[in-house]
Amino acid sequence: MNPIDRVIGWIAPAAGLRRLQARAAIDIVTASRGYDGAKRGRRGNGRSPSTSANAEVGPAQVMLRNRARDLVRNNPHAARIVDVLTANLVGAGIQPVSKTGRKSVDKKVNALWSQFAATADADGQLDIYGLQALAVREMVQSGESVSRFRMRRPEDGLAVPLQIQVMEPDHIDSSKDAFANGERTLLGVAFNKIGARRGYWLFREHPGEQRQLQPLESVFVPADEVMHLFRKQRPGQVRGVTVFAPIMMMTRDHADFHEAAVTKGRIEACFAGFVKNTEGEPIQVGSDGKASPSTGLPVQTIEPGMLHRLNPGEDVVFSQPTSSPIFDSFMVHTLMAIAIGAGVTYDQLTGDLRQANYSSLRAGKIEFRRLVEQIQYHVIIPMLCMPTWRKFIETAILTGALPRRPEGYPVDWITPANEPIDPVKDMTADILAVRSGRMTVAQFFASWGNDPMTQLDEIQKYNKLLDDMSIVLDIDPRKVARAGSAQPTTPAPEAEPADQA
Repeated sequence: MNPIDRVIGWIAPAAGLRRLQARAAIDIVTASRGYDGAKRGRRGNGRSPSTSANAEVGPAQVMLRNRARDLVRNNPHAARIVDVLTANLVGAGIQPVSKTGRKSVDKKVNALWSQFAATADADGQLDIYGLQALAVREMVQSGESVSRFRMRRPEDGLAVPLQIQVMEPDHIDSSKDAFANGERTLLGVAFNKIGARRGYWLFREHPGEQRQLQPLESVFVPADEVMHLFRKQRPGQVRGVTVFAPIMMMTRDHADFHEAAVTKGRIEACFAGFVKNTEGEPIQVGSDGKASPSTGLPVQTIEPGMLHRLNPGEDVVFSQPTSSPIFDSFMVHTLMAIAIGAGVTYDQLTGDLRQANYSSLRAGKIEFRRLVEQIQYHVIIPMLCMPTWRKFIETAILTGALPRRPEGYPVDWITPANEPIDPVKDMTADILAVRSGRMTVAQFFASWGNDPMTQLDEIQKYNKLLDDMSIVLDIDPRKVARAGSAQPTTPAPEAEPADQA
């Protein structure tokens, strides 16, 4: 509280309180105490008071989003973070497997999904798994992504007349903020009276498009037609925040320090040596071909391996570039902090495996995989995958491609497999886990990104083919032991004779 506020508060307490409330509101609007990455003033300003997530995210989201995109465009480590997180969260795709309990129905549903997946992109370029990667990549980079369902006509020739359009969060009209009739619109998201999402105000075109084909205006789109993907980190949070928010300033400092070191080295490399004249006569050093005042001869440039006779009283002192002893330490430790803030490991961020071993890699990957699984099952599947599945089933039923079932169409989601650090050790551990009952065979197949029933069907077909052709391979555990010896075969039990009447 400044002296003027103290005086006013002493003379007129009510007026003083209004001044303090107004000042606090200005601090929130200008985001001067929100995210460091969105600050405009000097570093080290105070932190935010007890404001809600939306009061902090709202004023800062545009600047954070734009600065994060600039980092990804121009900073190799920022681009690497986005690539690593997208590749591990989505991989080749999070695939659904129908689980109705009836094999014929599941086969039909899975086949229909495959047809839909191939034509799901409204832009006609990606399949459904490419759209997953695009939406997740935008969530990592910008903090959130928006996907909109697009219904198609029967004459479009699609197996399921449904497509998906992935958009950047810029399409949400954040200026829509009102409260009327018990319903609230906050940062472009409309809520009903009980606090459920009712819809979104979306711009028809990207606000940053240089050539607007039509006036910039937002339209209301019901919530069941929109998938809003973001990582919800605080209760009541409406919009997402980029993963670069806590490391934005540090990433820029790291890049600036590297650039300063490179510039310093370039400047020092430009000065190979200096000519000293003990007689005090001026000497021009350059390569312009003009005569030197002391010798009357053109000034010479230094070339590799060249020696030049000096006049009496002249001496040459060669440049000795300095080194920065803290350069390596600063770069490595800053990269470690950046990796921690982004949720990746140091070796993933830098590719530096010089001091890595099996134990250190495995320990780091365990924590990373826990974070990946948390985002997959708490964010991507409930916010992106399940809404897509429900809309797919609903559209297929409405168009007659699938019959309506009272019990619905349950689904399991198969996430990408985690590549083993040491295949032999990891596979041995998995086998022991299955044999001890810690993991089922179905869970083992799913952990490697495979549908258990599809995998068992393939094994059954393969074994039958080998038996029909009387072929015994070393990889057939039914007939060949792990050491390569023949497995003892157990004859099938004879059927017991029927009871005589």
